[in-house]
Amino acid sequence: MPYIYPFTAIVGQERMKRALVLNAVDPRIGGVLIRGERGTAKSTAARALAALLPKVAVVADCRFGCDPDRPTTWCTECRERAESGQMLPVELRTTPFVNLPVSATEDRVVGTLDIEKAIQKGERHFEPGVLAAANRGLLYIDEVNLLDDHVVDLLLDSAAMGMNIVEREGISFSHPARFILVGTMNPEEGDLRPQLLDRFALSVEIHGIRDARERVLIMERNLSFESNSEEFRKRWMHSEEELSHQIDQARLLVDQVTYNRRDLLSIAALSASLNVDGHRADLVILKTARAHAAFEGRKAISDRDIALAAELALPHRIKRGPFHQAEISMEDLQERIEQLQGQAFSSGEPEPSLDENQPPNSEKKKG
Repeated sequence: MPYIYPFTAIVGQERMKRALVLNAVDPRIGGVLIRGERGTAKSTAARALAALLPKVAVVADCRFGCDPDRPTTWCTECRERAESGQMLPVELRTTPFVNLPVSATEDRVVGTLDIEKAIQKGERHFEPGVLAAANRGLLYIDEVNLLDDHVVDLLLDSAAMGMNIVEREGISFSHPARFILVGTMNPEEGDLRPQLLDRFALSVEIHGIRDARERVLIMERNLSFESNSEEFRKRWMHSEEELSHQIDQARLLVDQVTYNRRDLLSIAALSASLNVDGHRADLVILKTARAHAAFEGRKAISDRDIALAAELALPHRIKRGPFHQAEISMEDLQERIEQLQGQAFSSGEPEPSLDENQPPNSEKKKG
Protein backbone atom coordinates (compact mmCIF):
# COMPACT_ATOMS: atom_id res chain seq x y z
CA MET A 1 0.00 0.00 0.00
CA PRO A 2 1.53 3.37 -1.01
CA TYR A 3 2.17 5.88 1.75
CA ILE A 4 0.06 9.04 1.89
CA TYR A 5 1.76 12.41 2.27
CA PRO A 6 1.18 13.60 5.88
CA PHE A 7 -1.47 16.27 6.38
CA THR A 8 0.61 18.15 8.96
CA ALA A 9 3.55 18.30 6.51
CA ILE A 10 1.62 20.44 4.02
CA VAL A 11 3.18 23.91 3.89
CA GLY A 12 0.88 26.93 4.25
CA GLN A 13 -2.72 26.88 2.91
CA GLU A 14 -4.04 27.37 6.45
CA ARG A 15 -7.61 28.21 5.38
CA MET A 16 -7.88 25.03 3.35
CA LYS A 17 -6.54 22.88 6.18
CA ARG A 18 -8.86 24.55 8.69
CA ALA A 19 -11.92 24.00 6.48
CA LEU A 20 -11.04 20.32 6.06
CA VAL A 21 -10.38 19.72 9.75
CA LEU A 22 -13.63 21.41 10.84
CA ASN A 23 -15.62 19.26 8.42
CA ALA A 24 -13.87 16.25 9.93
CA VAL A 25 -14.96 17.37 13.39
CA ASP A 26 -18.58 17.76 12.26
CA PRO A 27 -19.54 16.42 8.80
CA ARG A 28 -22.99 18.00 9.32
CA ILE A 29 -21.40 21.31 8.32
CA GLY A 30 -21.94 20.24 4.72
CA GLY A 31 -18.63 19.91 2.92
CA VAL A 32 -15.96 22.17 1.52
CA LEU A 33 -15.20 23.35 -2.00
CA ILE A 34 -11.54 24.07 -2.71
CA ARG A 35 -10.97 26.31 -5.72
CA GLY A 36 -7.50 27.01 -6.92
CA GLU A 37 -4.85 26.76 -9.58
CA ARG A 38 -3.07 23.54 -10.44
CA GLY A 39 -0.39 22.16 -8.13
CA THR A 40 -1.59 23.74 -4.87
CA ALA A 41 -2.00 20.49 -2.84
CA LYS A 42 -5.80 20.30 -3.16
CA SER A 43 -6.04 16.54 -3.72
CA THR A 44 -3.00 15.88 -1.51
CA ALA A 45 -4.75 17.57 1.43
CA ALA A 46 -7.99 15.61 0.95
CA ARG A 47 -6.21 12.24 0.84
CA ALA A 48 -3.97 13.19 3.76
CA LEU A 49 -6.95 14.16 5.92
CA ALA A 50 -8.65 10.81 5.38
CA ALA A 51 -5.41 8.99 6.26
CA LEU A 52 -5.04 10.68 9.64
CA LEU A 53 -8.67 10.46 10.79
CA PRO A 54 -9.28 8.16 13.77
CA LYS A 55 -10.83 4.73 13.21
CA VAL A 56 -14.60 4.52 13.57
CA ALA A 57 -16.78 1.88 15.24
CA VAL A 58 -19.09 0.18 12.73
CA VAL A 59 -21.47 -2.76 12.58
CA ALA A 60 -18.94 -5.41 11.52
CA ASP A 61 -20.84 -7.15 8.74
CA CYS A 62 -22.84 -4.14 7.52
CA ARG A 63 -22.30 -3.12 3.89
CA PHE A 64 -22.84 0.51 4.85
CA GLY A 65 -20.69 0.84 7.97
CA CYS A 66 -23.61 1.77 10.24
CA ASP A 67 -22.78 3.42 13.57
CA PRO A 68 -23.68 0.89 16.31
CA ASP A 69 -24.28 3.74 18.79
CA ARG A 70 -26.86 5.54 16.61
CA PRO A 71 -29.70 3.11 15.81
CA THR A 72 -31.85 5.93 14.38
CA THR A 73 -29.40 6.19 11.47
CA TRP A 74 -29.13 2.47 10.71
CA CYS A 75 -29.70 1.09 7.24
CA THR A 76 -32.81 -0.94 6.43
CA GLU A 77 -30.89 -4.23 6.83
CA CYS A 78 -29.49 -3.41 10.30
CA ARG A 79 -32.89 -2.22 11.53
CA GLU A 80 -34.56 -5.42 10.38
CA ARG A 81 -31.88 -7.58 12.00
CA ALA A 82 -32.17 -5.71 15.30
CA GLU A 83 -35.97 -5.99 15.25
CA SER A 84 -35.67 -9.78 14.78
CA GLY A 85 -33.52 -10.00 17.91
CA GLN A 86 -30.10 -10.44 16.29
CA MET A 87 -27.00 -9.06 17.98
CA LEU A 88 -25.02 -6.70 15.75
CA PRO A 89 -21.24 -7.29 16.01
CA VAL A 90 -19.00 -4.23 16.25
CA GLU A 91 -15.52 -3.57 14.90
CA LEU A 92 -13.19 -0.63 14.32
CA ARG A 93 -12.68 0.34 10.70
CA THR A 94 -10.27 2.71 8.98
CA THR A 95 -11.93 5.87 7.69
CA PRO A 96 -12.71 5.21 4.01
CA PHE A 97 -11.55 7.53 1.24
CA VAL A 98 -13.78 7.36 -1.85
CA ASN A 99 -12.85 9.11 -5.09
CA LEU A 100 -15.87 9.89 -7.27
CA PRO A 101 -15.07 9.85 -11.01
CA VAL A 102 -16.31 12.74 -13.13
CA SER A 103 -18.17 10.26 -15.35
CA ALA A 104 -20.29 8.92 -12.45
CA THR A 105 -24.00 8.40 -13.17
CA GLU A 106 -26.93 8.72 -10.77
CA ASP A 107 -27.21 4.93 -10.28
CA ARG A 108 -23.48 4.68 -9.62
CA VAL A 109 -23.80 7.32 -6.91
CA VAL A 110 -27.00 6.35 -5.05
CA GLY A 111 -27.09 2.60 -5.79
CA THR A 112 -29.75 0.50 -7.52
CA LEU A 113 -32.75 -1.61 -6.56
CA ASP A 114 -33.27 -4.82 -8.55
CA ILE A 115 -36.93 -4.42 -9.57
CA GLU A 116 -36.97 -7.63 -11.58
CA LYS A 117 -35.92 -9.75 -8.60
CA ALA A 118 -38.44 -7.95 -6.40
CA ILE A 119 -41.30 -8.69 -8.81
CA GLN A 120 -40.37 -12.27 -9.64
CA LYS A 121 -39.14 -13.53 -6.26
CA GLY A 122 -40.48 -10.96 -3.81
CA GLU A 123 -36.94 -10.21 -2.64
CA ARG A 124 -35.58 -6.75 -2.04
CA HIS A 125 -32.07 -6.53 -3.45
CA PHE A 126 -30.08 -3.30 -3.21
CA GLU A 127 -26.74 -2.79 -4.92
CA PRO A 128 -24.80 -0.12 -2.97
CA GLY A 129 -23.34 2.91 -4.72
CA VAL A 130 -20.69 5.48 -3.97
CA LEU A 131 -22.69 7.02 -1.11
CA ALA A 132 -22.71 3.68 0.70
CA ALA A 133 -18.94 3.28 0.33
CA ALA A 134 -18.34 6.84 1.58
CA ASN A 135 -20.48 6.59 4.74
CA ARG A 136 -18.46 7.54 7.86
CA GLY A 137 -15.60 8.52 5.55
CA LEU A 138 -14.45 11.14 3.06
CA LEU A 139 -15.98 11.53 -0.40
CA TYR A 140 -13.61 13.33 -2.75
CA ILE A 141 -14.66 14.85 -6.07
CA ASP A 142 -11.90 16.19 -8.25
CA GLU A 143 -12.99 18.68 -10.93
CA VAL A 144 -16.46 18.89 -9.36
CA ASN A 145 -17.31 21.66 -11.85
CA LEU A 146 -17.16 19.06 -14.66
CA LEU A 147 -19.57 16.67 -12.92
CA ASP A 148 -23.19 16.53 -14.08
CA ASP A 149 -25.26 19.12 -12.18
CA HIS A 150 -27.92 16.54 -11.26
CA VAL A 151 -25.30 14.26 -9.69
CA VAL A 152 -23.83 17.19 -7.73
CA ASP A 153 -27.36 17.94 -6.46
CA LEU A 154 -27.75 14.34 -5.27
CA LEU A 155 -24.43 14.44 -3.44
CA LEU A 156 -25.24 17.72 -1.71
CA ASP A 157 -28.71 16.49 -0.72
CA SER A 158 -27.24 13.37 0.86
CA ALA A 159 -24.51 15.35 2.61
CA ALA A 160 -27.18 17.66 4.09
CA MET A 161 -29.58 14.88 5.19
CA GLY A 162 -27.02 12.28 6.23
CA MET A 163 -29.19 9.62 4.59
CA ASN A 164 -29.58 8.08 1.15
CA ILE A 165 -33.10 6.93 0.29
CA VAL A 166 -33.69 5.02 -2.95
CA GLU A 167 -37.26 4.38 -4.09
CA ARG A 168 -38.30 2.46 -7.20
CA GLU A 169 -41.76 1.13 -8.10
CA GLY A 170 -43.04 1.27 -4.54
CA ILE A 171 -39.92 -0.38 -3.10
CA SER A 172 -37.61 1.67 -0.90
CA PHE A 173 -34.24 1.22 0.77
CA SER A 174 -32.38 3.64 3.00
CA HIS A 175 -28.93 3.74 4.52
CA PRO A 176 -26.81 6.36 6.32
CA ALA A 177 -24.70 8.60 4.11
CA ARG A 178 -22.82 10.83 6.49
CA PHE A 179 -19.49 11.75 4.97
CA ILE A 180 -16.98 14.56 4.68
CA LEU A 181 -17.64 16.03 1.23
CA VAL A 182 -14.60 17.58 -0.44
CA GLY A 183 -14.82 19.04 -3.92
CA THR A 184 -11.91 20.57 -5.78
CA MET A 185 -11.80 22.53 -9.01
CA ASN A 186 -9.73 24.85 -11.13
CA PRO A 187 -11.85 27.97 -11.94
CA GLU A 188 -9.97 28.31 -15.24
CA GLU A 189 -11.84 25.22 -16.46
CA GLY A 190 -15.28 26.69 -15.73
CA ASP A 191 -17.22 27.49 -12.58
CA LEU A 192 -20.13 25.87 -10.79
CA ARG A 193 -23.61 27.29 -11.20
CA PRO A 194 -24.40 29.75 -8.37
CA GLN A 195 -27.15 27.46 -7.04
CA LEU A 196 -24.68 24.60 -6.58
CA LEU A 197 -21.90 26.86 -5.34
CA ASP A 198 -24.14 28.11 -2.52
CA ARG A 199 -24.92 24.58 -1.39
CA PHE A 200 -21.31 23.85 -0.52
CA ALA A 201 -21.12 24.87 3.12
CA LEU A 202 -17.56 26.19 3.04
CA SER A 203 -15.41 27.45 0.19
CA VAL A 204 -11.72 28.21 0.04
CA GLU A 205 -9.82 29.84 -2.80
CA ILE A 206 -6.15 28.98 -2.74
CA HIS A 207 -3.16 30.20 -4.72
CA GLY A 208 0.44 29.17 -5.12
CA ILE A 209 2.64 30.37 -2.26
CA ARG A 210 4.74 33.41 -3.22
CA ASP A 211 7.22 33.35 -0.34
CA ALA A 212 10.51 31.92 -1.68
CA ARG A 213 11.48 30.24 1.60
CA GLU A 214 8.17 28.42 1.85
CA ARG A 215 8.44 27.31 -1.78
CA VAL A 216 11.90 25.90 -1.00
CA LEU A 217 10.41 24.09 2.01
CA ILE A 218 7.73 22.55 -0.23
CA MET A 219 10.40 21.25 -2.62
CA GLU A 220 12.55 19.86 0.20
CA ARG A 221 9.66 18.02 1.85
CA ASN A 222 8.35 16.58 -1.42
CA LEU A 223 11.80 15.36 -2.46
CA SER A 224 12.30 13.82 0.98
CA PHE A 225 8.90 12.06 0.74
CA GLU A 226 9.66 10.73 -2.75
CA SER A 227 13.09 9.54 -1.64
CA ASN A 228 11.87 7.56 1.39
CA SER A 229 8.15 7.90 2.07
CA GLU A 230 8.19 5.50 5.03
CA GLU A 231 10.92 7.38 6.86
CA PHE A 232 9.29 10.72 6.02
CA ARG A 233 5.96 9.59 7.51
CA LYS A 234 7.70 8.37 10.65
CA ARG A 235 9.15 11.84 11.20
CA TRP A 236 5.65 13.33 11.03
CA MET A 237 3.81 10.55 12.87
CA HIS A 238 3.75 12.35 16.23
CA SER A 239 2.10 15.48 14.83
CA GLU A 240 -0.31 13.32 12.78
CA GLU A 241 -1.36 11.37 15.87
CA GLU A 242 -1.78 14.58 17.87
CA LEU A 243 -4.09 16.08 15.25
CA SER A 244 -6.02 12.82 14.93
CA HIS A 245 -6.57 12.72 18.69
CA GLN A 246 -7.63 16.38 18.73
CA ILE A 247 -10.24 15.70 16.01
CA ASP A 248 -11.49 12.62 17.90
CA GLN A 249 -11.91 14.61 21.12
CA ALA A 250 -13.62 17.46 19.27
CA ARG A 251 -16.15 15.03 17.77
CA LEU A 252 -17.15 14.00 21.29
CA LEU A 253 -17.40 17.62 22.43
CA VAL A 254 -19.08 19.39 19.50
CA ASP A 255 -22.69 18.65 20.52
CA GLN A 256 -21.98 20.10 23.97
CA VAL A 257 -20.76 23.45 22.61
CA THR A 258 -23.21 26.17 23.65
CA TYR A 259 -24.19 29.53 22.19
CA ASN A 260 -26.58 32.28 23.22
CA ARG A 261 -28.95 34.60 21.45
CA ARG A 262 -26.33 37.32 21.28
CA ASP A 263 -24.15 34.96 19.19
CA LEU A 264 -27.08 34.23 16.87
CA LEU A 265 -27.76 37.96 16.45
CA SER A 266 -24.08 38.55 15.63
CA ILE A 267 -24.19 35.87 12.91
CA ALA A 268 -27.47 37.13 11.46
CA ALA A 269 -26.37 40.77 11.51
CA LEU A 270 -23.06 39.90 9.84
CA SER A 271 -24.75 38.01 6.99
CA ALA A 272 -27.37 40.71 6.53
CA SER A 273 -24.77 43.51 6.48
CA LEU A 274 -22.90 41.73 3.67
CA ASN A 275 -26.10 41.23 1.63
CA VAL A 276 -25.86 37.44 1.72
CA ASP A 277 -28.85 35.78 0.05
CA GLY A 278 -30.88 33.17 1.94
CA HIS A 279 -30.28 31.71 5.37
CA ARG A 280 -27.98 28.77 4.66
CA ALA A 281 -24.89 30.85 5.45
CA ASP A 282 -26.15 31.67 8.96
CA LEU A 283 -26.62 28.00 9.82
CA VAL A 284 -23.26 27.07 8.32
CA ILE A 285 -21.47 29.76 10.33
CA LEU A 286 -23.06 28.53 13.56
CA LYS A 287 -22.18 24.88 12.91
CA THR A 288 -18.63 25.77 11.88
CA ALA A 289 -18.14 28.05 14.90
CA ARG A 290 -19.24 25.23 17.22
CA ALA A 291 -16.85 22.82 15.49
CA HIS A 292 -13.98 25.29 15.89
CA ALA A 293 -14.73 25.80 19.58
CA ALA A 294 -14.82 22.02 20.07
CA PHE A 295 -11.54 21.64 18.16
CA GLU A 296 -9.93 24.04 20.62
CA GLY A 297 -11.49 22.19 23.57
CA ARG A 298 -14.03 24.87 24.53
CA LYS A 299 -17.73 24.45 25.35
CA ALA A 300 -18.98 27.87 24.22
CA ILE A 301 -18.46 29.77 20.98
CA SER A 302 -16.80 33.19 20.87
CA ASP A 303 -16.75 36.09 18.43
CA ARG A 304 -13.45 34.75 17.12
CA ASP A 305 -15.07 31.40 16.32
CA ILE A 306 -17.84 33.22 14.44
CA ALA A 307 -15.31 35.30 12.48
CA LEU A 308 -13.21 32.24 11.55
CA ALA A 309 -16.36 30.41 10.45
CA ALA A 310 -17.59 33.37 8.41
CA GLU A 311 -14.21 33.59 6.69
CA LEU A 312 -14.91 30.13 5.24
CA ALA A 313 -18.69 30.33 4.77
CA LEU A 314 -19.20 33.76 3.17
CA PRO A 315 -16.72 34.42 0.31
CA HIS A 316 -18.60 32.34 -2.28
CA ARG A 317 -21.97 33.75 -1.20
CA ILE A 318 -21.24 37.48 -1.35
CA LYS A 319 -22.39 39.07 -4.60
CA ARG A 320 -22.15 42.73 -3.72
CA GLY A 321 -21.08 45.07 -0.96
CA PRO A 322 -17.74 46.26 0.41
CA PHE A 323 -16.07 42.85 0.06
CA HIS A 324 -17.08 42.20 -3.54
CA GLN A 325 -14.30 40.40 -5.41
CA ALA A 326 -11.99 40.76 -2.43
CA GLU A 327 -10.48 38.47 0.18
CA ILE A 328 -12.30 38.47 3.50
CA SER A 329 -9.92 38.25 6.41
CA MET A 330 -10.82 36.97 9.84
CA GLU A 331 -9.68 40.30 11.34
CA ASP A 332 -12.03 42.27 9.06
CA LEU A 333 -14.94 40.06 10.01
CA GLN A 334 -14.20 40.20 13.73
CA GLU A 335 -14.02 43.99 13.57
CA ARG A 336 -17.34 44.07 11.71
CA ILE A 337 -18.94 41.78 14.31
CA GLU A 338 -17.80 44.11 17.10
CA GLN A 339 -19.17 47.13 15.23
CA LEU A 340 -22.54 45.46 14.72
CA GLN A 341 -22.70 44.42 18.36
CA GLY A 342 -21.87 47.96 19.41
CA GLN A 343 -24.69 49.34 17.25
CA ALA A 344 -27.16 46.78 18.58
CA PHE A 345 -26.42 47.25 22.25
CA SER A 346 -25.26 50.90 22.39
CA SER A 347 -28.57 51.89 23.96
CA GLY A 348 -27.64 49.94 27.08
CA GLU A 349 -30.47 47.44 26.74
CA PRO A 350 -29.85 44.05 28.41
CA GLU A 351 -28.54 41.11 26.42
CA PRO A 352 -31.48 39.35 24.75
CA SER A 353 -32.72 36.26 26.57
CA LEU A 354 -33.15 32.85 25.00
CA ASP A 355 -36.56 32.06 23.54
CA GLU A 356 -38.50 28.86 24.04
CA ASN A 357 -37.15 27.40 20.80
CA GLN A 358 -33.53 27.54 21.97
CA PRO A 359 -31.91 24.10 22.42
CA PRO A 360 -31.79 23.02 26.07
CA ASN A 361 -27.98 22.73 26.04
CA SER A 362 -27.55 26.40 25.09
CA GLU A 363 -26.72 28.86 27.83
CA LYS A 364 -25.47 32.39 28.24
CA LYS A 365 -21.78 33.10 28.36
CA LYS A 366 -20.31 35.48 30.88
CA GLY A 367 -18.06 38.24 29.69
